[in-house]
This record gives sequence, structure tokens and C-alpha cells, in this order.
Amino acid sequence: MKNKITRSLIEVGFIIFLFYSNLMMGEFTRSGLGHKYGFIFAVKEVFTLSNFAIAVIAALIGYITFEFLREIY
Repeated sequence: MKNKITRSLIEVGFIIFLFYSNLMMGEFTRSGLGHKYGFIFAVKEVFTLSNFAIAVIAALIGYITFEFLREIY
């Protein structure tokens, strides 16, 4: 039971990490303002409550989807 909880927390955390890294990379492309205003601006722009809620919901959906696919195959 402990291993399953640990694995699920690691997988959800990794999905959240990928979400935030994608947002940070987007701030430093041509369309993002991070390239113009700097790193601190980009961090403030990316780490918001609404982005966190989106990341958690997306991570849970991704985790449930992959667990479903693991059981099928």
C-alpha cells in the first residue's frame, strides 16, 4: 500500500513538473514576456494559483488515464 501511494505521488509530481517546465519554456520564447522582462518576472507569471489548480487537475487526469491503461495492457 505504501509503495502504491509513493508511486502515485511521484507520478503526479512529475506531471506537475512537466507542466511547469513547459510554462517556463513558453515564457522564454518569442511569444512570452520572460525573455524581455527577465527570470523573476517569468516566475511570478507562471507560479499562480490558477496555474497550480490546472496542473493538479491535469496531473490527476493523467495519472488516472495511465493507471487505466496499465490495467488494460
